[in-house]
This record gives sequence, C-alpha cells and structure tokens, in this order.
Amino acid sequence: MRYAGCRHEARCFAQIFKSRSSSNTPRWPTRSESQKCKPAFAGVSSRLKGKTRVFSSTQELAQRLRAAKYVVDPVTLQVVFLASRMRKPLLIEGPPGCGKTELAYALAAAAGTIVERIQCYQGITEEKIIGKFDEALQRLFLEIEGKKLDEGWSEVRDRLHTLDFFAEGPLLRALRYSKQPCVLLVDELDKVDSGVEAFLLEAFSVWRVTVPKLGTISAVRKPFVVLTSNDERRLGDPLRRRCFYLRFEYPCIEQEREILAIQCRQSNFQRCGQLAGLAHALRGWNMEKPPSIAEMLDLAQALEILGTDEISHKQRDLLLPLLAKTETDRKRLLLRAGFEGLVADSKRYRDQLLDASALPEREAAA
Repeated sequence: MRYAGCRHEARCFAQIFKSRSSSNTPRWPTRSESQKCKPAFAGVSSRLKGKTRVFSSTQELAQRLRAAKYVVDPVTLQVVFLASRMRKPLLIEGPPGCGKTELAYALAAAAGTIVERIQCYQGITEEKIIGKFDEALQRLFLEIEGKKLDEGWSEVRDRLHTLDFFAEGPLLRALRYSKQPCVLLVDELDKVDSGVEAFLLEAFSVWRVTVPKLGTISAVRKPFVVLTSNDERRLGDPLRRRCFYLRFEYPCIEQEREILAIQCRQSNFQRCGQLAGLAHALRGWNMEKPPSIAEMLDLAQALEILGTDEISHKQRDLLLPLLAKTETDRKRLLLRAGFEGLVADSKRYRDQLLDASALPEREAAA
C-alpha cells in the first residue's frame, strides 16, 4: 500500500514538473524558483509577524475555554493570555493527568486552530521532530521520469531535495502552517535528553530550522508553544528563561466537581460531588498511581451507564478496574476497611459541597 501511494505521488509530481517545463526551452524551474526554503518563507514571515491576535481579552479567552469545556483558575487564565499576546512559550509542570496536555487542545479549540504535537520519548531524534526526505518517493520519481529528463545530475538532485519530497514532522508543519498561529504541543519534554531540549530551544529562539540539503525554513506564523513536563527530569534553565511557567496540581474538590459536570454534561450535583470527593480521597491515600482527571471522567461515564447515582462500598469489585491500575493499589483497595473508608470520605466531601452551595440561599433567606 505504501509503495502504491508513493508511485501515485511521483506521477503527480511528474505531471506538475512537465507542465512547468512546457516552454520553448524545456527545463525544470531552478531550486530558487520552486522551493528553496529560505527565500520562499522569509518574506511571508516578515509580512505576517506581529499582526495576529487570537484573543482580545482575558474575558474572551475565558469564554472560549469554557466553550471548549476547560475549567481554568483566574491566575492561569491571565498567564495564558499574556503568553499568547507576548508570543512566549508556556512551560507547564505537574503530575501526570492533571490537565497539562488538555490545556493545549482546549487553547486550539478556543482559537479555532490545530494542534501539532511532538510526543517526546527516550531516543527521539531531530528527524522525528523536523521530518525527513521520502527516499521511496524520490526513487519512484526517478524510475518513472528518469529517462525523460534532459538536465544534468546536479540539477536533478536539487529537484529531489525540495519540500515536494520531504515528509514533514510536527515542528516543520507548525512553522509552515499559514492560516493562523497553530498550537505546538511539546508533550512530556522531561523524557528526552538535554541535546533534544537544546535543539528545540534554538528553534523557539529564532523561529526557524535548517535542514541539510533543504535549506532554512522560517515560520510563516509563530505557533503558540505549550511544553509539558511530569518532573521526571529537571529541565534546563536556558529553556525556563524563555518561557512563562505554570505549576499544575490535581484540582481541588470544587474545581473537579465543575470539571466533571461540564465534561460529562451532568446536572446530578450529588454524583459529581461524590466523584470529586472520591478523587480527592484517593489522591490523599498515597496511591502508587493516583487517578487522573481523565480516569475520573471515565468513572463518571461508567456510573451514568450503570444508572448509579451514589457509590457504595458494595461496588468495590466492580469499580476496582477503573480505579486501581497497579497491583499494589489493587491490593490496598481490596482491603474492606480501606475501600469503605474511601467511600465514607467521598460522601463527607460531597455533603460539604452541598452545604457550601446551599449557604448563600440560607443567608439570603435570613
């Protein structure tokens, strides 16, 4: 299937180049005329630099994030707004599952743009981040059109080293995205070594990358960069200096109840309140793998499917696969007293939320 697709692309490029060279003196366009990258993008970048404002105010940003079903506190809202206006990368650190990655997607939804994601892992290379030449497509193009070419090898080689034959990685796609600034998510940056971190730092400093045999590609529009870290490795100070910094923790009970209500479209205050209380109790229980916000959303959906409005200790075995994701945590939750205590705490937290929500009404009545 891959080979067939490359053959089709090669034929398409051959037709394009053939139509370009239909003058009295047949020739392919020179590299500077087609896709020599630095001249092609430098002018566009300078014309568009500094002219795009996605969010006009913090109020607009708050409304759009709310429409994207993302709950944000006032301080985070203002920092995100400033980062978007000042074109600063946003570095977010915190435990897994506390909403760091989701913020990038919520911002993209709020701005009506796309997310280009660099998922970091040990051993990731610059080629995975920037992209690479599609050698199979280059070979097929030569097989199909090689005998028809009248140019010297050096000119043919230049034609093969253009963006037509380059499989773009997420960083290059983000720099070349022209409709409006996209969101470039560099997820779990702490998993890569300092060399990759330094490479990304350089790219974000000058907003361009240089690819061997291809040239220098400048940003058409500067993307809004969101970097996340789970604190597995301390990121370097040079990167931190160039970013606005946010520290995320798991949400408080009130905020998590709001998240559950918005994401699950649930009007059942008691169910959302108990789920938020259960999440708070589990995270305070020093679990080996505390439940993330996404896992609590899964639990809320499961309870809705089952038609359950209140969690009881009798549902322990049913809920165990949704709450305990390691053998150590599973054994702890299998202890009768342990799970019963968690359920009791969740109900207590729920009742506290109910009392707090009813307090303004009682004060108004008095």
